[in-house]
Amino acid sequence: MKCKNPNRHTDFTEKSPMDTLKLMALCLCLTAVTPTYAQHDHDDHDPAAEQQGEADDHDDGDEDGHGDHNEEEEGGAVDISVEQQRVAGIVVEPLQARSLAAEISAPGEVKLNAYLTRKVAPRITAQIMQRHVRLGEHVITGQPLVTLSSVKMAEAQGALQVAEREWRRVEALGKSTVSERRFTQVQVAQQQARSRVGAYGMTAGQITALLAGNKGSADGTFQLLAPQDGTVIRDDFIEGEYVEPGRELFEISDESLIWVEANLTPEEALGVKSDSRARVRVGDTWFEGRVIQAHHVLDEITRTLAVRIEVANPDEQLHPGLFVDTRIVGSDLVDVFAVPEDAVLQSPDGDWAVFIEEAPGKFESLEVEVVRTLNGVAVIEGVSSGTRVVIEGAFFVQSEIAKSGFSVHNH
Repeated sequence: MKCKNPNRHTDFTEKSPMDTLKLMALCLCLTAVTPTYAQHDHDDHDPAAEQQGEADDHDDGDEDGHGDHNEEEEGGAVDISVEQQRVAGIVVEPLQARSLAAEISAPGEVKLNAYLTRKVAPRITAQIMQRHVRLGEHVITGQPLVTLSSVKMAEAQGALQVAEREWRRVEALGKSTVSERRFTQVQVAQQQARSRVGAYGMTAGQITALLAGNKGSADGTFQLLAPQDGTVIRDDFIEGEYVEPGRELFEISDESLIWVEANLTPEEALGVKSDSRARVRVGDTWFEGRVIQAHHVLDEITRTLAVRIEVANPDEQLHPGLFVDTRIVGSDLVDVFAVPEDAVLQSPDGDWAVFIEEAPGKFESLEVEVVRTLNGVAVIEGVSSGTRVVIEGAFFVQSEIAKSGFSVHNH
């Protein structure tokens, strides 16, 4: 038996064929697995990659760059079931053109209503003693305007008092005591004296007070009274000055019903009839009125014919001299799109809109322009023929759209 050489060095790098095969197999496994773990680790810890992924996801969900916000703008529509429509009284009809009277547009000017305006002037030479009202004040019939003093009035007042006393004495004696001639002379003298002070400017009430001794004596003072209710629109005088008969001291007008004169061409005037409806615009405000008269003489300069419109002016917003725009309903007919006034509602930003049925049970708002209104009908523009428009129950549709969070109009 031979012994191993104790001086021999053992080489651990030497392997058996089997060991070599096992090592190669392990390397191949590690090579295949390692890249997967490395990529996963990179994705978990690279912020730039995460941001890029989020951007890609965002682009995929919103190719036009508006996302959910765009859906809301394109929205504004609300679904209303058949049962809800029945309960809410919603009625939808396709929009069709209809014939309505045409409106004639013309410039106009506000004028005083001459039938409701009065001028106040003395009938005799007098001195102005005291003013009782001022420009712009509202007065009522019989209200004192100014106190005057006149020598002529003093003479007339004295003569009236003498004639009145004589008449009372003769009247008490009767025709059996005095001759008929004397009775008639005294009676006529009393009547003439009363008429004279009346012609000079005293009213029947003032004359009665004078003769009863309840208000002054024959000192020539008297008051001019307001002949009607209205506003003082002119009072061009100074206290203390002497004025001649006919000198205008006051002009009083009832401005609750005022005139507007629209200037039309002769051809346009032919299409306007008395009592035709009309509108007057000052700024953004419209006033309703009606045609009451048409002039029969052309203006020599403009060659237009004036048509007079009577306009209610309860708040006295219209004043003489204002230039306005007028719309007068003529006799000619035109085809327009019209819906009930209740079918057109105003949004919070002031736009007007109708509500249309885009698909069965699906409603949305559509902005329109209201051209005019007439007898409960609104003439509109901005909508096509055949569009299914809500003509009843528009307020319910507006409320539903508002509750859904969408805008109540769609641009």
